[in-house]
Amino acid sequence: MFRGFCTVSIDVKGRIGVPARYRELLAADASPTLVVTVNPWDRCLWLYPLSQWETIDAKLLALPDGDQASRRAKQIIRGQAIDCECDRQGRILIPPELRRFAAIEQRAALLGQGNKLELWDATTWTRQRDSWLQALEAGAAPNSTVLAALSL
Repeated sequence: MFRGFCTVSIDVKGRIGVPARYRELLAADASPTLVVTVNPWDRCLWLYPLSQWETIDAKLLALPDGDQASRRAKQIIRGQAIDCECDRQGRILIPPELRRFAAIEQRAALLGQGNKLELWDATTWTRQRDSWLQALEAGAAPNSTVLAALSL
């Protein structure tokens, strides 16, 4: 499972180096491929190991095309998905259209999210994280039954 946080640089070709701890998890997955797609809720990217993506793709396939929300989810998540293979140096190329979506330029924040990684523009991530934490401190964030169930 992916967890933790690190910052990575984007080189002039649009590649990021996948940190060693995450490469080890990918090696255990027996595939150097990450499926990169957009996060429909936040301006960041999701990076799934191929085996995890196959599970997500099966769930998307099961959604009814007659339901507009289901169709939009398929169009956004699957329609923007691109297979990205790690090279020998552990780098993956993030396509320009996906970097533009997430406004990723030179520095990015990579967050482990269990079955996937999230890739944010580093400045955007810091600003968003601080905003969320301030809202929690001020009591302005809505109570979440999901979070309450975690017994944090």
